[in-house]
Amino acid sequence: MLDAGFMTESNSGKLNIYSGTRPTDADTALSGNTLLAQLTLGATAFGSASAGVLTANAITSDSSADATGTATFARLFQSDGTTPIADFSLGTSGTEVIINTTSIVAAAVVSCSAMTITNPVGT
Repeated sequence: MLDAGFMTESNSGKLNIYSGTRPTDADTALSGNTLLAQLTLGATAFGSASAGVLTANAITSDSSADATGTATFARLFQSDGTTPIADFSLGTSGTEVIINTTSIVAAAVVSCSAMTITNPVGT
């Protein structure tokens, strides 16, 4: 399931970092959220799933954050930057998306050291 869905849809995708309340799901429109940073996944975004977990390959940092704010969640888009795939928890540890800081400052570098997707029904 992970290999079939996320692997191809995510290639060269955009990982947008937002402030504000996380919507119910990625199909729910953003409301009052501020885009803080946009990172880019590689042409091959993920390796093959292992034990029900998909791990992202290297993600390109945003060298100049869009706005200042507290990062609360991430939304993954297809490479077109407009078709949403999924929303993710975000933090500096223990979350699906690991970034260097949740206190984003405009024009600062925002980097992602890890991103994992776990199949909710297991392997």
